[in-house]
Formats: sequence, C-alpha cells, structure tokens
Amino acid sequence: MPSKKILAVIAATAMLIATNVSAQGKSILNEVLDQGVLKVGTTGDFNPMSFKDPETKEYKGHQIDAAKQLAEDLGVEVEFVPAEWKTLINGVVAGKYHIVMTGTSMTVSRAKAAGYTIPWGRTGYLPLTRDEDAGRFKTWEDLNSPDVTIGYNLGTSFADFVKTNLPKAKVKEVESPARDWQELLAGRVDVTISSTLEAGTLSSTHEALEIPFQEVANSLPLSFIAPQADQVWLSFLNNWMSIKKESGYFKKLNADWGIQGQE
Repeated sequence: MPSKKILAVIAATAMLIATNVSAQGKSILNEVLDQGVLKVGTTGDFNPMSFKDPETKEYKGHQIDAAKQLAEDLGVEVEFVPAEWKTLINGVVAGKYHIVMTGTSMTVSRAKAAGYTIPWGRTGYLPLTRDEDAGRFKTWEDLNSPDVTIGYNLGTSFADFVKTNLPKAKVKEVESPARDWQELLAGRVDVTISSTLEAGTLSSTHEALEIPFQEVANSLPLSFIAPQADQVWLSFLNNWMSIKKESGYFKKLNADWGIQGQE
C-alpha cells in the first residue's frame, strides 16, 4: 500500500494541475476529479496484462492493478471500458475512456494520433508455432517465406512488424475478440507473433504451442495511452508515473505478475 505521504503528494499534484488548466479548455483531469470516476479502456484478452477471470468475469492483470492504483491515488472509482485493439486509438480520441491500460507498446504509427505516458517497462517479439512445426523455424528469416502464413490481430503493433520485416510471408488478419493464437491452434496459420509478455504464458497454458527460438526482435517501450491534445492530463499521468517508479511500485508490480527484465 502507498504511504500517506506519497498519496498526499499525488493528490496535491492533481489538484495543482487541475486548477491551472489553461485557456485550452477543461482537462480530463478535471472531469475525473469532478465526476469521481476514472474510465479505463482495456481489452481483457492479453494475459498477464489484462484478462477476464473465467469464473467471476472480472478484469485481472498487471494493467488492471495499475489502473486501480491510479484511481486510488486520484481518490476516485475506476470503471473498466471494454476495448478492441483495432479501435484503441479511436476510443481514447473519441472520449470513450480517459486512458488505455492494457499492455500497449509505443509505436510511431500510434504516436501520430495519440499521446503516451513515459514508459513503465519494455517488451519485444517472439514467434509462436505449433509444437509439431517448431523444427521448421530456427531464425526470423525462416518466417520470411511465401510458404509461411503468419497471423496477427488488427490494430496491434505486430501487424506493422510483419509487413515491414517479413514481407514475403502470407498473412492472415484476425479481428477481435478472436485472437491470432486461436488461429494457430486451429491450424489456419503457421506462426503468430507474440510479445515477450504473453509468449511464455501461452506456451505454458497451451501444450500445443511452442516458442521455436528465443531471439527477441523489435524492442519497444511499454506505456499507457491518453488523448494527445490534453497535455494537462498527460502531464499529471507522467508525474504520477515518476512518483510510482521512484517509490518502487512498478518494480513490485512487475514482480507480482512475473514480468521480468524491466529494470
């Protein structure tokens, strides 16, 4: 639990920023404080970042805990808003939610339309295939072939990676709520690209899935997404991130969810 001193600093920071909103208009920070609710967009399909408990149907995960902590520090309630990867940016721009917390990596294409907080961690890419096909793939270049069909979800950073780095491969675009690895299990694709955050979980929970090699590609920072135009809100979020990182909160949160290599 955060100390009363840390909570007081965060609350004071929020109020100071909120009362100094410039002529650009009312910030999301004011809205959250006035209405007493923080709306968080999350996909609920990315274990261990954001997923639904099969019994309770409640959201759980690293990002869910972070969202609850942010709401607690703001002194408001949290409301989780179901979101899809392909419309994450549209949703935050349209005001469906105040922030995206679901395990998003920072990419140039997303940064053109949305704002990012300072990073809380980093990720990279690993391939997934069925265990009987693992011997086919020893390197990333083995995937770059017209004989290989790669699946990825629309709206994810994996799509850009495949198109840029594996242009010879055939592709299958998957729309949420379906997931690309489900297509892999069904035998409709040969490979999917997974993050280092999720690859281990998927290969351990599904015996048929395997990581064929351990060469991590495309290192990217992990961050939360907020409206680009609301610099007051982004400023508060960055201050909150700095305070929580200095207090060791994210180090502990990463350890609690088995997220390694984030120091």
